[in-house]
Amino acid sequence: MRREASIMHLDLDAFFAAVEQRDKPSLRGRPVVVGGVGGRGVVATASYEARAYGARSAMSTAEARRRCPSGTAFLGGRFAAYRRTSDVVMSLLREVSPLVEPVSIDEAYVDLAAADGLDLSVDGVTALGNELKARIAAATGGVTGSIGIGTSKLMAKIGSDLQKPDGLVVVAPGRELEVLHPLPVTRLGGVGPATAERLHQVGVKTVGDLAVRSLTDLVALVGKAHGAGLYALARADDDRAVVSDRGVKSVSHEETFERDLTDVAVLGREIDSMATRVGERLRKGAISGRTVTLKVRRYDFTTLTRSQTLPQPTDDARLIATTARRLLIEAGTAGGLRLLGVGVSGLSVYAQGDLFAEGLLDDGGEAEAAAETEPEVPAEVPELPVEKRWWPGQDVRHDELGSGWVWGRGLGRVTVRFEGPRTTPGPVRTLSADDPALQPADPPEWRTSE
Repeated sequence: MRREASIMHLDLDAFFAAVEQRDKPSLRGRPVVVGGVGGRGVVATASYEARAYGARSAMSTAEARRRCPSGTAFLGGRFAAYRRTSDVVMSLLREVSPLVEPVSIDEAYVDLAAADGLDLSVDGVTALGNELKARIAAATGGVTGSIGIGTSKLMAKIGSDLQKPDGLVVVAPGRELEVLHPLPVTRLGGVGPATAERLHQVGVKTVGDLAVRSLTDLVALVGKAHGAGLYALARADDDRAVVSDRGVKSVSHEETFERDLTDVAVLGREIDSMATRVGERLRKGAISGRTVTLKVRRYDFTTLTRSQTLPQPTDDARLIATTARRLLIEAGTAGGLRLLGVGVSGLSVYAQGDLFAEGLLDDGGEAEAAAETEPEVPAEVPELPVEKRWWPGQDVRHDELGSGWVWGRGLGRVTVRFEGPRTTPGPVRTLSADDPALQPADPPEWRTSE
């Protein structure tokens, strides 16, 4: 462990729901649930107002609807809006230190010791944390984050969870066990429901209970690797380094669909779109990869992956898409797919040139072989029923009424609330679902300046 509390963990509070409440003023202070809105949907994030009624992440949307009162907003995700807000936050973190490790779209570790001239005393990092929280709220239009700062990743993450939302906890050097031991054992990473049940059966309910167990006992109970890990964490023994996001091992993109998809042509177009995004990120990072992976989640929530390693590294979206389409044929679409993802791993600095780029293959061997196995795409793909083009929470714009978002849909109609992040709560209008003046729109601008 470090001598100073120099590792920071930031966790944005109920992030997806917070972005929705920022962009939709009529939802501020009200219960909001973001996730799948269909019959088998799953909650991605619940606002703190919805959590008061028992709504939680990973809960079925149906269960959240039963628990939450009428008037709760159930919205589909708007990942473009979340990504844009996340990028602003990550940029602020990189202004604090060059060593930032994003864990997900809404949380990251920061190595404060990697920055020049920071005061790493408890008072110094406390002041830094408060200043950063204020800057995040100002730069994101009011989205808040909770910060933990400690001598290790473990203590920083524990700290960020202790005073949510909008909290700041600095675990001073020497106070790690004082903070850690009274907590439920489920606060430790890797202690899920199954492990917690095993530990509870032998009287281990807190981290302190775990700390008095011998290494031999824990290995016998949960296995060698897991037991050794828990033994160390219970003693606040965590020497994991903050790893820069430049050290990523893979680049990927995935989408969860509103309804299960079986049509290979439609899924092929989804793959093309994802491959384009993955290729852009590879080229932006001046890297390429050899292994293309396709991830699918079926209608019954079973998840599988299929991978193919290429002869040479690539950043070519066309080759990534062609390879992923072949893998889709191998995986199959029986029963329907609710999630699809495309990724590239085996990354390296790109130095050889793209051997698969157009015009570089003399005899066309590799490229033609790939093209021959590509699924046939029909000339026309049936469009969704008109009202299915709209989903709750979707950003829209009407030629006469302006910008807003979809409140609801059904029976050939769509209900829109016309408001934005810098307006007062706006009026609700019900329109024909095929109104030619109504179009999908990009997320609204919430900053006063770029």
